[in-house]
Formats: sequence, C-alpha cells, structure tokens
Amino acid sequence: MKPFNSFLADIFEDYITYRHTLGFTDKNLRSLLRQFDRYVSEKEADWGMFIPLFFLDFRQSLTQEPRSVNLIVSAVRGFFDYLVRLELCTENPLRDIPARRQNSFIPFVFSQTQVDGLLNYIQASIRHSKDHFFHDFTNYTAIALLVRCGLRISEPIRLQPDHYRWREKTLYIEKTKFCKDRLIPLPEAAAQEIENYLSVRLRFLNGKKIPSLLIGKDDKALTTNQIYPLFRQAVTNLGLWEPRKIIGHTTFGAPTPHSFRHSFAINTLKRIREQGKSAQQALPVLAAYMGHRKYRYTALYLKVLEAGQRRALVDFTVARREDL
Repeated sequence: MKPFNSFLADIFEDYITYRHTLGFTDKNLRSLLRQFDRYVSEKEADWGMFIPLFFLDFRQSLTQEPRSVNLIVSAVRGFFDYLVRLELCTENPLRDIPARRQNSFIPFVFSQTQVDGLLNYIQASIRHSKDHFFHDFTNYTAIALLVRCGLRISEPIRLQPDHYRWREKTLYIEKTKFCKDRLIPLPEAAAQEIENYLSVRLRFLNGKKIPSLLIGKDDKALTTNQIYPLFRQAVTNLGLWEPRKIIGHTTFGAPTPHSFRHSFAINTLKRIREQGKSAQQALPVLAAYMGHRKYRYTALYLKVLEAGQRRALVDFTVARREDL
C-alpha cells in the first residue's frame, strides 16, 4: 500500500478510515486521492493555495480521459467536503468546478463464433502434465463461467463449493459490485463445466479443505493476475486483439475479460431479436441475471447489438475523422 507524501497525508488516511466506518468500500479512493497528493507535493502547496484556480490547474494537469479525470476531481471534492465538516476549510473550493465532457464508451464485443473459438482455444491449451493440468483447468473453468454466465471477473474468484447447487443447477453469487447477492439459473453447459471441475478438484485436493471453489497457485483462491495473461495470449493468437481507440468524443474499448460480459448480454439480446421477441421486454430479466442495479444500465447494450455493428461503427468513425 503506497503512502501519501504531501502535508495532507495524515488527513487523507483519516478520511479513508472515516469512509470505511460509514460502510463505503471505496476500493479506488486511495489511488484517486494519490493523484492530488502527488500534485500538492510537486507544487509544494499549503492551505493558502487551495483556491478554485489551483484546482482548475490540477484538473488541467491530468492526462487521463475525461471519465477518469472526473472521478479524480469528484474524490478530491468529497475530501474537501470532509475538511469543511472538520472546520479546516470554510468552504469547498471545488464546489463550482464543472465536470469534463465524458466520452461515449463502446465496449469491445465478441461475436458468438469468436466466443466459442476463444473458449475452444483455451480448452485445447490445457497442459496435461501433473504440474500444470489442474492450474490450467482452473483458469479454463473461470473463463468458461465468464463466457456462459456473463459474470464479472471478480465473481467466479469468490465462489465457494457450496455456492453451486447441483440439484437446481443454480449458482449463488455474493459480494457483487453493488453488494447485491443473487441466485442465477445456469445454462446446462455452465453447470457441466462446474461439475467437471468439481470432480477434478476432488481428486487433486486429496482431502484438503480449501474454501475457494476455484483454486489458484499455492492452494489459494484463483486471482485475476492468473486469468489476464491467458486471455491476452488467446485473443492475440486468434487475431482478435485490437487496441483501445479514442476518436473524437468516443472511446472504443480494447478486448478484456470483461468483454465476455458485454458479449454475453449483447449476444443474448441478439438471439432474442432473432426469435422475433422483444429485446426491450427482456431487459429487466437480463438485468437481474447480470446483477445490474437498474435495468437502464442493461439497456445501454441495445445500442450495440452485435460485434459486426461495433466494427462498422469504428470504421465509420475513423473514416469520418479522416474526412474532416
């Protein structure tokens, strides 16, 4: 955990502790505040310099895209609200600083054919030696759950063996992004993946009791650091890698494991439309399945209903920029 270095360091720590006592998780708060901490140190700032112009200059110094800049400024604004409550400041100098215009974000989307190809490639890459088989099979199972259930990458990692209910073929997901637990019915293929893994897991553990369903290195829970390299290698070797692009006010995302979640939603809505049914009416059910707080977030997927549509949108945007 990197420490803060400016004269505000102790107050930053107190603020983070205060937020925790209120029940906020704030996983990224420390890293957001560290951007401001670094700027304060570089400018050798003191209390007398904290006027709106100082924060406008700070915002201008940030090189991230607008969404990230707004998150940083919002975190600092919250910190100064805390200072006002402590009566260390008379008013919040960021109160009237507007947010930057954020880019529209178009996620990377795999077609169903590409998803199947990636899963087959990763399965075929499982090494069958004693030292590697179980670890490789664990990685494959984690990615299979991302693909078949549209999970966030953190969700399979937190699974415990009893979260899979084999009689009902359901999966209990707890400690989600919005602290909302959910119980989801599994597609037959996903249930089969888990049952296959449980059989292998039982044999390799040889009686050891480990609380995590998916086991990584040293008999500990699988981590995202073990999934990302495998994903990147598969995407690259299959010729599916594309860099992140920022064109005008639109950001086109690069493929990441979270792209499986986007692809699950979009390909599901596409199948519903192909069956002659209403994708709009399916949104509340899909939102509950995916653990969205509000189904209007799921509705954003209606803007990009297939991988080919996204590709055409990228090509059109690039061509439009070149014409200007």
